[in-house]
Amino acid sequence: MVVITHQREKCIGCNYCVEEAPYRWAMSHKDGKSILVDGIDKKGFFTTRVFDDEYEDNLKAAEYCPVNIIQVKKI
Repeated sequence: MVVITHQREKCIGCNYCVEEAPYRWAMSHKDGKSILVDGIDKKGFFTTRVFDDEYEDNLKAAEYCPVNIIQVKKI
């Protein structure tokens, strides 16, 4: 199991996460920031649990994020 956490408020809308894992990330037409698909908001941190097959793509998304607001952990 993998946990992905995204601090959306600090997103600058660079789109790297969407390019690396388009099935898990989308760009908002409203404010230009990324959205963690199926993410649940808890005080500005969006979190979701996914299967291990999504680990590599989302780890790349976290590494490429210029503002370091994505965390990906295996549990």
